[in-house]
Amino acid sequence: MITDLAQVRNIGISAHIDSGKTTLTERILFYTNRIHAIHEVRGKDGVGAKMDSMDLERERGITIQSAATHCSWKGNVINIIDTPGHVDFTIEVERSLRVLDGAILVLCGVAGVQSQSITVDRQMRRYKVPRIAFINKLDRQGANPYKVSAQLREKLGLNAVMIQIPIGYEAEFKGVVDLIEMKAMYYTGPAGEEITITDIPEELVATAAEYREKMLDAVSMFDDELMEQILEGNVDNERVRLAIRRGTIALKLTPVMMGSAYKNKAVQTLLDGVQSYLPGPPDVENAGVDLDNNEVPIVLDSVFNKPLVLLAFKLDDGRYGQLTYVRVYQGTLRKGDSVVNMRTKKKVKIGRLVRMHSDEMEDIEDTGAGDLCALFGVDCATGDTFTDGTVEIAMTSMFVPEPVMRLMIKPKDSASQINMSKALGRFTREDPTFRSYVDTDSGETIVCGMGELHLEVYVERMRREYKCEVDTGAPQVAYRETITKKAEFNYTHKKQTGGSGQYGRVAGWFEPWPEAEYLFEEQIVGGVIPREYISACDKGFRSMMPKGRLIGFPVVNIKFVINDGAAHAVDSSDIAFQEAARGAFREAYGRAGPVILEPVMRVVCEGPNDFQGGIVKTLFQRRGAITATSEEDGFARVEAEVPLSEMFGYSTDLRSATQGKAEFTMEFAKYSQVPSEVSEDLKKRFAEASRMK
Repeated sequence: MITDLAQVRNIGISAHIDSGKTTLTERILFYTNRIHAIHEVRGKDGVGAKMDSMDLERERGITIQSAATHCSWKGNVINIIDTPGHVDFTIEVERSLRVLDGAILVLCGVAGVQSQSITVDRQMRRYKVPRIAFINKLDRQGANPYKVSAQLREKLGLNAVMIQIPIGYEAEFKGVVDLIEMKAMYYTGPAGEEITITDIPEELVATAAEYREKMLDAVSMFDDELMEQILEGNVDNERVRLAIRRGTIALKLTPVMMGSAYKNKAVQTLLDGVQSYLPGPPDVENAGVDLDNNEVPIVLDSVFNKPLVLLAFKLDDGRYGQLTYVRVYQGTLRKGDSVVNMRTKKKVKIGRLVRMHSDEMEDIEDTGAGDLCALFGVDCATGDTFTDGTVEIAMTSMFVPEPVMRLMIKPKDSASQINMSKALGRFTREDPTFRSYVDTDSGETIVCGMGELHLEVYVERMRREYKCEVDTGAPQVAYRETITKKAEFNYTHKKQTGGSGQYGRVAGWFEPWPEAEYLFEEQIVGGVIPREYISACDKGFRSMMPKGRLIGFPVVNIKFVINDGAAHAVDSSDIAFQEAARGAFREAYGRAGPVILEPVMRVVCEGPNDFQGGIVKTLFQRRGAITATSEEDGFARVEAEVPLSEMFGYSTDLRSATQGKAEFTMEFAKYSQVPSEVSEDLKKRFAEASRMK
């Protein structure tokens, strides 16, 4: 077990897709002697990067699942999580950042701050994660770290401070100038393992002096003694590092480093930065909630001798059974210990503890505060908190975005039906953004996810991992329904079929409720509805939410209130009041101004300036609302909000309009009410489909 927590770094590596995250992680593992040969993401040897362990990842050249590993660097233990860059797999970034103390934000030296860079930055802010910015790919044509550093300030609002400058550009990129020590660093040898430190090249002396002065101005804000040293002209470089560290941990400074992972340059220096500037577990305040005291926040201590608290942040139901990735926040956990799930209150025994290295594992006897590891055979859900049973503490939950796309899947044979059920059970446990259900009317199995690629990957995994062949329908947008005004109801359910009948009357209203998807409140006075039937009313209303009356999609943001009703001494029952609630909903829903909501995506298109007009036109044609445009170095960037329903086939249209020279990314932005003509078309199609069933 690691005992000196000041020497531990729990970090994530996050970025826009194709910025070089996994390539960077591969180099980190090589330079820390965790692996002994470098393999590329799309390498000719067919091996693939160590952290891309799934066949699908190696075939597509993208990271699909976050992967964990650990290594050592100059006495520090570094736990690393490499995360996907594609927006469809954003939950992998979300749950990783939830448990990490620091991060490396990787940026392409050519493309700079891109749409997913903005998303990742937003996620880092959500969980208060300090970060180092690493400008990668400086060997590429068009690389400009000065421009990218400015974008960090302008587009992300970060206090980004360059602590290095490049020696050469593009094919002439040779190394970096360390602005703290004012030395040039070159990386040579077959894999860049030989570091040569020399004086700064004469042509860069003035530039280095200029940027060192800018750096000192920025970091002196975090150390009064350093400010005095600067005024006296006698700067202690170790004091500079401490000031950078202090500003970074306080989330008030982002040190900017640079290099080329693919060309094996400046990765070791980045590791030094991780050690020097990112926090260890004792430097970060982690809080849970006290379940015994109205869930008031309670700060946890990164120590081994206090009650155990750990969080399950990822499940992986692989060939050895369910593997649960956990972050230990407080206390000590040993193999054979029993822990209590704070959600279910069930006690479980820890039979096996392991430390992960991508898809490999090594058994360990114990672990403690500040560490990341994995448990075997623990039945739980993502986000569950475990303690040793002596305290009632739960960690705050992570943010889980709602799925925006759905797909009908149908097994081709009975064997595939059985395997499909197993696959869906596993995938929905592992991924909170992947949902499945059976349509009560059609009997079809519907899966929901964050986009076409997300769903496509799971269908392919069913085929590969479960030998499950399925037919799929066309991807559908995950619409919602809601109401716009208050509607009262007074409904009696009465049924007589011989013997005891069914009777229940409910009265009240429902109204728009933006604060939650569903809320039930009873204001019954005088027992006109007996207490034992109140929950039946709740159950009846709730059962109507999954399928709205307009187009059959889930209903959200409604508050139901019952304040009157009636019961019969013989004929009233749970079933009767459930039916009364359902009838009240059906009868009053149309008076509540029901509307259809559609997911709207934040779309970012980038291409040559000459095609900006064409890009804007393609977005307008798809009901897009332009939110921002900019031009830089001959390239235009157009940001817009566009309904997801209009984005099918957009890549083909964009290529056609720009001669294949533009690209786009999109992520979920919000739900908005559809225009009346779209609403009428959707209702018409729903009515026709219902008649055909």
